[in-house]
Amino acid sequence: MYTGAGIIKIYAGSTGRPFAQKMCAYLGTQLGDATTIKFSEGNIFVRVNESIRDKDVYIVQPIGRDPNTEFVELLFWIDAFKRASANSVTAIIPYFSYAKGDKKDEPRVSIRARVCADCIEAVGADRVITMDLHAPQVQGFFKIPVDHLYAKSLLCEYVRRQGILDENLVVVSPDAGSAKRSREYAVELGCPVAIGDKARYGHDENAKVLEIIGDVEGKNCLVVDDFSISGGTMVEVAEGLKKKGANKIYGALSHCVLSTKGIERIENCPYEFIVATDTLECPEAAGSSKIRFISAAPMFAQAVKIIHDRAPMSTMFDHQVSRRLLDMSFMEQQTLL
Repeated sequence: MYTGAGIIKIYAGSTGRPFAQKMCAYLGTQLGDATTIKFSEGNIFVRVNESIRDKDVYIVQPIGRDPNTEFVELLFWIDAFKRASANSVTAIIPYFSYAKGDKKDEPRVSIRARVCADCIEAVGADRVITMDLHAPQVQGFFKIPVDHLYAKSLLCEYVRRQGILDENLVVVSPDAGSAKRSREYAVELGCPVAIGDKARYGHDENAKVLEIIGDVEGKNCLVVDDFSISGGTMVEVAEGLKKKGANKIYGALSHCVLSTKGIERIENCPYEFIVATDTLECPEAAGSSKIRFISAAPMFAQAVKIIHDRAPMSTMFDHQVSRRLLDMSFMEQQTLL
């Protein structure tokens, strides 16, 4: 049980409760008493049911499957905590969907991630904790501290424990934009890299993988991406790898945002399995034979503990701490399979 600097008060939004409960289990504390009500016309009401005066509070709310509603609810929670005289409010956003809107890459469009950052700051958040932003530069949209966690250590350790790491494994980036991330995985695993040449011609979830750059013939491949919604890119890459003579194909996702249709695509394509973290609830994947989960909750809980103790975040990367987090994640994995 955590016994550091005062009681950690963790609360959950309507979509963050399962993840927050796992965090509380790691810390040996109780989830805060709070209520969310969504009225029939869509109006959202939030209420803190206990005193939080002068407390440091943490609100868990992924922004993913219903991002507009989830984001507005998060703003209401932050406002409620500030009006209840909380000392500080940390927004824990395991998956931040609007990080995709990180630039003005065509005329007359909104930089959506910047708008979200401005709103979170304006309503009174003091800090943000998130994981594997689609574009890391989104951290710079905030004037408040942003602790950016990474799923790489969890997913790479899963690969090791599955016994698929050998001299025949190649890490594959689905497109050039993900090449840096894939290179980091390859360095950690000691593998070469291949890159998919992907084109997207519209504002939809359909992309076309035109070519695979790199030697994959006779190799086992690990396709790495930060998220997938329709499964389109993941499937296109897998099929392209097979055409290039690849052997077994695996996948690793930081966030599983797959729709029912996306899961069906994955089930009918050449993957042996795809492993993802549990930053989002994905009930549609419960019956999948190919999609597996490992919990990122211990990592977020450890980050909260470090922040609460006013310790340097660099201690997250201490070898013994990292090993304990990995072990806790694999213990939690047994409840996710």
